[in-house]
Amino acid sequence: LLICLQWVIYDAYKKELKKRQEQEGGHLLKENSDTGRKKTLLMETKILLFFFFYFDSLIDFKFYEDPSDEFIGHEGTLMPLWNFRYKGTKHLTVSALCWMQSIHTCTNLKKNVFICVFVSSVLLFPEDYFDQQCGGMVLIYSLKNPTYPEYAYKTASGVRCVDIHPHKSYLVAAGFYDGNVAVYNLKVEKLKPVCASSPETGKHMDPVIQLCWQKDDINNNHNFYSVSLDVSCTSIDFHKDIPNLFLVGTLEGMILKCSMTYTGHPMEVYDAHLLSVGTVKWNPFHPKVFISCSCDMTVKIWDHTVTTPISNIDLKEPVEDVAFSPHTSTVFAAVTRRGTVYFYDVSISIYEAICQQEVVNKRKGQLTKLEFNPIHLIIIIGDGKGCIHSFKLSPNLRKRPKNKKGQEIPIDPQEEVGKLEKFLISRLNARQSAP
Repeated sequence: LLICLQWVIYDAYKKELKKRQEQEGGHLLKENSDTGRKKTLLMETKILLFFFFYFDSLIDFKFYEDPSDEFIGHEGTLMPLWNFRYKGTKHLTVSALCWMQSIHTCTNLKKNVFICVFVSSVLLFPEDYFDQQCGGMVLIYSLKNPTYPEYAYKTASGVRCVDIHPHKSYLVAAGFYDGNVAVYNLKVEKLKPVCASSPETGKHMDPVIQLCWQKDDINNNHNFYSVSLDVSCTSIDFHKDIPNLFLVGTLEGMILKCSMTYTGHPMEVYDAHLLSVGTVKWNPFHPKVFISCSCDMTVKIWDHTVTTPISNIDLKEPVEDVAFSPHTSTVFAAVTRRGTVYFYDVSISIYEAICQQEVVNKRKGQLTKLEFNPIHLIIIIGDGKGCIHSFKLSPNLRKRPKNKKGQEIPIDPQEEVGKLEKFLISRLNARQSAP
């Protein structure tokens, strides 16, 4: 059955390849062309090897659901899928992760709707965090080929952050430890960026810690914002619904609520953490809620209209990154320096995690970044040794409503807002009734 399924998929792949070649080139590669035969053979071998070695993980990714969730209450698990390793990143640290929102515009991945792509940026010698002037890499992987990146770019300076254009996914912006920024075009077959800053054209004085693509300007020019440590910022996140509103985390542990229409001073200052803010992110459903983490071992949930946190969760180990789930408004995940990932559902409890799982041994490495896939029920986690781990979320980690037949139905944004609003009201009422 395994071999039969592989060849059915292989035949479908051959048919799609022939159709694509006719559409893109107007003709097929000639059989008597050595170059054509080599390219075709390479593609055929690649697809066969993938299905031969990773068929079980592929089936788990698409179809498997952990049945034990029905018997363990609210707790869930993470099922390991693939580990993404590259020979040039063994001694590097994953410093950023980003999923592509669309793939139809990327030349080599066109029409492969199954493929989800993320970018990992890595740097040398993580213990020298503020002195990363040595080389790094930007890697673009596909879930369809975990053995080798689709693109690999070496950089003269360590890479701190990346962002992919939300509509033109072949444009990848990167920020570096020497203060420069650059843009890579995946359609261009060269290993250098198509544009980059320099001391002559203007650059930051300190490492660039975050990038964010914005809407094209009035002349239809692509543009993005960059944030650097030269203004004591550590994290930034723009609101998806309220124009010009964004949050900024600082080295001093403060969080600033700012607007591009009020550039003189922040709209609000939150006394958030004892140490520098690691990450600050808006909730993807509720317009008033955001979350933050810090190496002071805490994760805090906020209502931006209130200056004190709605919830303070102590993980008892330094927290490197945190994010709300795009599948459930009340669920968030956090990764720690000791190699553990935590999942909490605040509608159930803020004191006990619904999942606590070791990804790497704390003596051998640490976790640095996490990123939920916006469509598929998986999460990727980067570590301090240049490896990206992928996991599938069990049903209890993605509580979705079901119909009468027990099938999951599409997410209702208003229902998700109501779930989190109920939590906010309960926390505010508890605060008011406290002596």
